[in-house]
Amino acid sequence: MIGVIVVSDYDPRWSEQFEGLQQRLAAHVADLAVSIEHVGSTAVPGCAAKPIIDLDIVVSEEAVMPELISRLTGQGYRHEGDLGIRGRAAFRAPSTAPEHHLYGVVAGSKPHLDHVLLRDYLRQRPDEVRCYSTLKVALAQRFRADCEGRAAYSVAKSTLVEELVVKSYAARAAGES
Repeated sequence: MIGVIVVSDYDPRWSEQFEGLQQRLAAHVADLAVSIEHVGSTAVPGCAAKPIIDLDIVVSEEAVMPELISRLTGQGYRHEGDLGIRGRAAFRAPSTAPEHHLYGVVAGSKPHLDHVLLRDYLRQRPDEVRCYSTLKVALAQRFRADCEGRAAYSVAKSTLVEELVVKSYAARAAGES
């Protein structure tokens, strides 16, 4: 039987889990990466999230991406294309690694900025975090944890996420976090 999608209250251990994954990845890509960023809801204190760490390996230019893909596939990651987000490379983690979502992005690209600006915006706005968390918890209870349910969950929260991304760009333009 397939249950509901798991969305947990914020767990401070998520930052430690990120650090462990970051160190593991840096051993193989440090010379290619500008940075390895903790992104997504697990990177926002107080935010409810699926307990899966999201990471961006940020590279300086698109020309570096084939080497990044090669090195990560050599470490057991499976390259999954862009998963519908142009300008990023998505990877499925090896079964021996802690569960996480990994992306390769170019510094300053839209996929990179969408992730870091949203993260930084939410870190400064607890009211927005509460609203986003409430929505995610409600949606998780509504959808099953199968392929269709996870897709429906993502679609159902996409309007709010898009609004928050727009606000994060506006805050950046205004010189706010």
